[in-house]
Amino acid sequence: MATGSDRPETEFPRAIGAPATRALAAAGYTRFDQLDGVAAAELAALHGVGPKALRLLGEELAERGLSLR
Repeated sequence: MATGSDRPETEFPRAIGAPATRALAAAGYTRFDQLDGVAAAELAALHGVGPKALRLLGEELAERGLSLR
């Protein structure tokens, strides 16, 4: 395994977990503004994105005036 972090550079909180961060980055999401209006079900279908990650992302989006649909 490579040394260093296997977590992609994103603005998402570490609390969502590395698997969720990797899945979001692989799908092209690295910033909160990119998630605005994306269906929660679409993100939930990504391997590694579970209920906790969706909740935390939703909370952070709401603080920024953004939301999932």
